[in-house]
Formats: sequence, structure tokens, C-alpha cells
Amino acid sequence: MKILGIDPGMAIVGYSIIEFDGDNVLLLNSGSIKTSKTRSESQRLLEIFEDITIIIEKYKPDIASVEKLFFFKNQKTVMPVAAARGVIMMALEKCGVPAFEYTPMEVKQKLTGYGRADKKEVEQMVKIALNCQILPCLDDTVDSMAIAICHTRGINYDKLVAT
Repeated sequence: MKILGIDPGMAIVGYSIIEFDGDNVLLLNSGSIKTSKTRSESQRLLEIFEDITIIIEKYKPDIASVEKLFFFKNQKTVMPVAAARGVIMMALEKCGVPAFEYTPMEVKQKLTGYGRADKKEVEQMVKIALNCQILPCLDDTVDSMAIAICHTRGINYDKLVAT
């Protein structure tokens, strides 16, 4: 099963594609969509929508695992991130990819066993799950990997596909 992990944002959307066979997790690709602050919000949203659609068409994921907005400390960024998340969810729906949503606390809980784990602990568990020593420098990309891996944890393989 291919899982598309997405960490939504207006400036940067982290994404990763993993393959999960019920036991092993293999990273197929990861990266980020970066939008320019010099462009209008609608142009940036269109860019996110188009790029996510291209990623879906190229990798043909079976499902998507998307970070859910839970709480934002910075009120200035909550609306643009929500808008970006909206176009991501729309792209997934348009392409027929079922989406599962996880809060940051749920991701941390499933990866580390502790919902308030710090970034380093989550990164360490991503390295272990992917059997790698080096992760991308961009936090958004690493977060997308954690979100994708989260979907593989604590669920029967038969239940990983949305009905």
C-alpha cells in the first residue's frame, strides 16, 4: 500500500510517499512544495492544488495521511494553513484518494508512545521506521514522513484502506 503523508502549510507543504506491506515501511519519495510570499494567496493555493495533484498522479497513493489542524499559537497563520489544507483535501477528493487525518499529538503518540514528544524524539522514530540515518533538513518534509508512518501504527493492515 502506498501512503501519501502531507504536512499542510501555505509557505511550505511537506509531502512523502511511503510503501507499507503490513510489516515494513519504505520511503519512495519526499519533498516540499514551496510557495512565494510575493504571489497572491489565491495563486499560492492554486500552486499547492496543482502540485499535490501532480504528486498524486505520479505516485498513485492508495490513501493519504494528513495533519489535522488542532491548535495554533500564531493566529496570523491559522487561516492560510486552513486554506492550504482545504485545497489539499480537495485535490485528494478530486483524485479519489481517501484521506485520514491526525493531530500532531496523535502522530507523536503513535510514533513515540508519548503525545507531547519533542521533534528530536519523533525524528529518531522516523529514522528507525525507515531504517535510515539521515533525514531531510526541512522539518515539514520530516513531519510528512511521520504523518504517513503514523497511519501504519496500531491498526490492522486490513483496516488501513478506507471503506
